[in-house]
Amino acid sequence: MRLPLTGGTEERQDHVGYVDWEFAKTTGRTLVPAGPSVTPAQAQAEVAAIREAARAARTPVAETARMQTPPDAPDALVVDRATWIAVNADSMGAMLDPTFDAIIEKRGETPGPAARAIGGRVTGAEAGALLAFMAPKVLGQYDLAPDGTPALMLVAPNLMAVSDELGVDRDDFRRWVCMHEETHRVQFTANPWLRDHVISSARELAGDLAPDTQRIQELARSITEKLPDLFKEGSTGLADLVTTPEQRERMAALTAVMSLLEGHADVVMDDVGPAHIPTVDHIRAKFTEKRKGAGAADRVLRRLLGLEAKMRQYRDGARFVREVQDAVGVDGFNAVWTSPETLPLAREIEDPRSWVRRVHG
Repeated sequence: MRLPLTGGTEERQDHVGYVDWEFAKTTGRTLVPAGPSVTPAQAQAEVAAIREAARAARTPVAETARMQTPPDAPDALVVDRATWIAVNADSMGAMLDPTFDAIIEKRGETPGPAARAIGGRVTGAEAGALLAFMAPKVLGQYDLAPDGTPALMLVAPNLMAVSDELGVDRDDFRRWVCMHEETHRVQFTANPWLRDHVISSARELAGDLAPDTQRIQELARSITEKLPDLFKEGSTGLADLVTTPEQRERMAALTAVMSLLEGHADVVMDDVGPAHIPTVDHIRAKFTEKRKGAGAADRVLRRLLGLEAKMRQYRDGARFVREVQDAVGVDGFNAVWTSPETLPLAREIEDPRSWVRRVHG
């Protein structure tokens, strides 16, 4: 499915090296499955309907979350899978390239042009393959765009495919997803410090996780014996194999923030639902079943990539939000957006009352 799109991506020509992000885009476009087969007229109608649903989500989300997206915020970008891959390759490059530079500088070993070109193609192909795997699964995203302009994206072929797969009302499903993604936008636009905090935390963690030569050798010796642990409940994926306890603690802190963001978006989309989406309860039930229902091979890959942990973020974060709002109301919950110090700690996601005691006394 190719769609008439809004917006685009700027080519990153200034940093072809450790990862060839342009090759990642090419690889991703080559590998990503085609979307639903539709006529140009159907595609245009779907794009227009998604744009309208995204615009309509602003007011109910603002009223429910009690936070406001700036009135001059641009409309959502309606994209196809290939464009989603391109945007995310650019964002990954902006996020990770400074980390790569710092790692190389710390090691004091700069690879030559030929080695960088070959290595960049290899890692670019790997990144592109990962993006191609993810592209059919993402319904929407608020792209933080490190060093760029954030944007709200909605992936049209995936909205169509999933609504048909679930057998739910397409108009209602479209509105429901837009509520979720608009909530992510309001989280960051109403609290501008949050974007910088998440980006800097992710960059610092990426640099900290990069293993040195000795660590790589240790991992090679221990990976076989640790591999079965990946399939235990609670595993965060391959990260379990390559991190120290201290690094996992830092990962847990960032995961707590992501759980907050995803859980809050889930709560808002469901709370907005009854007044604006007649079939919201049916959609939620079907969508929850879909999250559980991956095949065996898909579950293995999800576990390896840490996507099972991502699913837990929705569940744990939503429970945190609900319990805090029950205790101190929506306005009391919104104290969470005050500063980095009021974000929940990892243990507080599991024990929301401890966050209430720490922040509200």
